[in-house]
Amino acid sequence: MGDPAEALLALCRFPPAGTAVDLAVSGGPDSVGLWLLARAAGLEVRVHHVDHGLRAASAGDAALVEELGEHLGAPVIVHRTTVAPGPNLEARARAARRGLLPPGALSGHTMDDLAETVLVNLLRGAGVDGLSPLVGDPTKPLIGLRRAALHAFVEGAGVPVAHDETNDDLRFVRNRVRHQVVPLLAAVAERDIVPLLARQAALLAEERAWLDEVAADARALGEVDCRELASWPRARLRRWLRARLRLDEERHPPSAAEVERAIAVVEGRARAAQLAGGRRLSRSRRRLHLDEGG
Repeated sequence: MGDPAEALLALCRFPPAGTAVDLAVSGGPDSVGLWLLARAAGLEVRVHHVDHGLRAASAGDAALVEELGEHLGAPVIVHRTTVAPGPNLEARARAARRGLLPPGALSGHTMDDLAETVLVNLLRGAGVDGLSPLVGDPTKPLIGLRRAALHAFVEGAGVPVAHDETNDDLRFVRNRVRHQVVPLLAAVAERDIVPLLARQAALLAEERAWLDEVAADARALGEVDCRELASWPRARLRRWLRARLRLDEERHPPSAAEVERAIAVVEGRARAAQLAGGRRLSRSRRRLHLDEGG
């Protein structure tokens, strides 16, 4: 038998051997699998573990990752933070983790994660961007792999991993999608829907890139006559406004509802629209004006 990592690496999108990379490693089988495959790909690995302090076992997870670092010969940096229990816990924990990890850190998201994210975003009313997540993201080198194959690889390597019991908690939407919705849809479709959703996401990512090209226009909000904007195809106008009304590169773009309110201003159906961040979009002499507020 050949190297068990070889077949999996053929489906991964790692940078060239010798590249120094940062890895986000929770200690679970996905991120440990990422670590093992990154080593097999000849990358220079530095590991980051974020302890949110949300679980009694979190200190043990950090210790496990540090022990793996000694065993695998890689430096491990443990970041500790506090995320208070309450609403939107998952989102707040993700935001805290992103704030601590270095830019470009690789994570162990698989094709199954991609499919689940498509469904979660669909339930939230996402558009083309939300329905094509992770595709082409260089920080997600494992989205060509199935979770079961990755876990089997880790188990075969005999490496200890942590189990996060919150991944089984059905109070969280993603867990319900993973444990209930995906199996139900597969039963209804009488097929494995994960590759289907992944293929759809890849196709939509190509459509999204084309839309971005079509909507590309370097002019600022106030430089374009609203009569010209109103003459554009709605998809182009929506895309153009979405880019110009983004708070900043680190935050989400405006919601679909905000963009629709902005279109109403463009078309003269409304005099102004309130936007996130205390901002106000208005129209004067057929030109748009954005008051940043605050």
